[in-house]
Amino acid sequence: MIYIIPTKGGLGVEIWGTYNDLNNFYKTIGKFWNDESKTNQKGFDNRDTLISGFSYEIRKAKDGHRLKRDSGHFSLEEQTHFGAQISWVHFLFSLTALKFNMRYRETNKFDISQILLIEFWLEEAMYSYDEIGAKNLTGFIEDGLYGGNNYIYQSMRSINLDFFLLGGGKRAFRKLPMLLKRGVYFTEEYREYQKFLESEALKFNCDISDLELSDDDFDYENLKW
Repeated sequence: MIYIIPTKGGLGVEIWGTYNDLNNFYKTIGKFWNDESKTNQKGFDNRDTLISGFSYEIRKAKDGHRLKRDSGHFSLEEQTHFGAQISWVHFLFSLTALKFNMRYRETNKFDISQILLIEFWLEEAMYSYDEIGAKNLTGFIEDGLYGGNNYIYQSMRSINLDFFLLGGGKRAFRKLPMLLKRGVYFTEEYREYQKFLESEALKFNCDISDLELSDDDFDYENLKW
């Protein structure tokens, strides 16, 4: 069974499972992005960019290229579990994008069970890390973020960087709901960020979806997860 625990530094979570566990989740993810019939459609293409990064980490995890350990007390049988570290922001936005895309494809009970399992363990991880901060954050697991945001990838990237710049820990965790307002429809933060993206696109004479965050100076490799 897949399970999710918070990282020690509070920047995100570790998602764990056997190869089969993660492979099942990976297959479910694969059903709801990279749909050729919706390629280049506004919104879908942007969500695909977001989901692709999330899918990549799950694939790397199941193939043993990220984290690895014995199952320990999470399983009755001793077996190898594989995992990956994913930031709170990346996880929440990816889950939102996946569920939004599920509206446009046929789903079955297994697909829904996979999403519900992830939602359960993600909430458990939040409360395990910090109960006070979790109370203001769990709402973003379900409908807090706007999945129809045509520039959801850019929103995720900017919020993720701002969160990392806070340095981790419970203080940063408790500030995360305020940062996430940038991804909540009809908030002032959402409108202001959309205006910023429009001005940046005009400045560089490109489509908003083509904008990339300028974070070359940030030291991602030495993050204290």
